[in-house]
Amino acid sequence: MNRRRFLTVAAATLAASARGADAAMPAIWTGRAMGADARIVLHGADPTRARHVFGRVEAELGRVERHFSLHAESELRRLNRDGRLSYPAPEVLAVFHLSDRVHQATGGAFDPTIQPLWLAVATGCDTVAARQAVGWSRVRVGADEIALDPGMALTFNGIAQGHAADRIAALLRAEGFGDVLIDMGEVMALGTNDARDWQAAIAAPDGAELGRVGLRNRALATSSPMGTTIGGGAGHILHPKGAPARWSTISVSAGSAAIADALSTAFCLMEPAAIQRALSEFPEARIEAMI
Repeated sequence: MNRRRFLTVAAATLAASARGADAAMPAIWTGRAMGADARIVLHGADPTRARHVFGRVEAELGRVERHFSLHAESELRRLNRDGRLSYPAPEVLAVFHLSDRVHQATGGAFDPTIQPLWLAVATGCDTVAARQAVGWSRVRVGADEIALDPGMALTFNGIAQGHAADRIAALLRAEGFGDVLIDMGEVMALGTNDARDWQAAIAAPDGAELGRVGLRNRALATSSPMGTTIGGGAGHILHPKGAPARWSTISVSAGSAAIADALSTAFCLMEPAAIQRALSEFPEARIEAMI
């Protein structure tokens, strides 16, 4: 189960009224990424070029799935099943290293080893026993091997969608595109939309709009613990030590979608002073909404 996101991007529809009669329409791709609906709005590509680029996008998203999916065969599933993963891909190591940074900065609130506890809550099993298998400090990461203690399992649902958006942004930049909206559950906006910032509306779980933010070369992620419930009503974002969620909805923007994704997840569980300490470790990040 993937975390639901409460963020709607208005730019693709609003642009139609702002666009001049002679301006070219953007190319739009829709599909799936890490279990979520995904969309790309791409300015500056003719239909032939767009088909080529979107083919590369789909191939790259397939790579991300093969690294981090919990539902299809992937490096993450092999690690969880076998307790070790030999010669992990560089992209996998990069996500582990970023996860460690966020774990340290958030005082442990961001912890991908939460998966056994998440499954216990979701299925009504023993959460006390499951919590004994949680602990990021026990994950051993090296270029040759990643290893887990017996009973441990990981989920990167709090960072993988942002990682996917960052990977696609890098691909499109390398292809020479500067004005792009990438929505992989988390949003990355490159350049502008007809010389204006891309506009994103932030919504609470009940659909109420909390605010709007302009994005230019910036990502936005929104997390809400009760947006999806598990185990008969528990929020799907769990504190590794069992503490309750502190916030209903938090939206974070940053230069990296993976950073915005991970911080928005952790911040739902943190007190204001702890959030400010974490932000000092990621000075490019800022909170756009918090309730």
